[in-house]
Amino acid sequence: MATANPELCRIYEGLKYDFLFNNDINSIHILLSLYDLEENITNICPKYKCIKEIKKKIRSLLRYRKDRDLVSNNIILLIHEDIDRLELYFYLEGYKYGYYNYKWVNILEKKALESYGMEKLYEMRILYHYRFNFGEIRKVKEGFEAEGRNVNRDGEFKKLVNSFCERVIKSKIVNINKYIDRQLTIDYNHKVLNIKSDSHKFTHEEINKVYGVIIRGIYKNMRRVYTDASWFGLNDKVLRRYS
Repeated sequence: MATANPELCRIYEGLKYDFLFNNDINSIHILLSLYDLEENITNICPKYKCIKEIKKKIRSLLRYRKDRDLVSNNIILLIHEDIDRLELYFYLEGYKYGYYNYKWVNILEKKALESYGMEKLYEMRILYHYRFNFGEIRKVKEGFEAEGRNVNRDGEFKKLVNSFCERVIKSKIVNINKYIDRQLTIDYNHKVLNIKSDSHKFTHEEINKVYGVIIRGIYKNMRRVYTDASWFGLNDKVLRRYS
């Protein structure tokens, strides 16, 4: 991160912590406002795709259950806001890595000038955000991402994911039976209330498997979010020089 002010860094970290672990929505609004004011970062647009991928993994795990769709939906309802918060955090971290990576910003800017010229760059709002699978730009992206992997923040990321899951998500999954029971025993059919008992509770082993799938899915997808966001940050920084 470019910020050199230790006090501002502490404020940033406190806001991120409150947003992630205390679900304090005001903290993220303040944080994004500070990024805008202090660091000129404005284009933060995560796609929130992680929860869909995790749902697919849960459905696959529960394929032996007749009610797997309903059960999967209930699990996702419990955790989707938590996963979205974490995705926004990783998006921010990745975006900043690309935005302040001046070595690769300069490299990409040189390629953009060769392709479009200076006057065209002043008019552009999208650079190589989505169009990168050709020639020199593909090589730039591959080199940028390879260097990013060499920075190796995997240990830090895994520690954060494990801590987040342990403190925020685990209790919801451990107690999933009471939520599933509540959802699955009530059925409205032609305006008649029927009590159904065709579902079985999760065993301790099944709960551990679901929790394990969620943790692995979160880590895999958040690493991708970070990488994709870093490329967006890199492109946005080049365009920022011409805005």
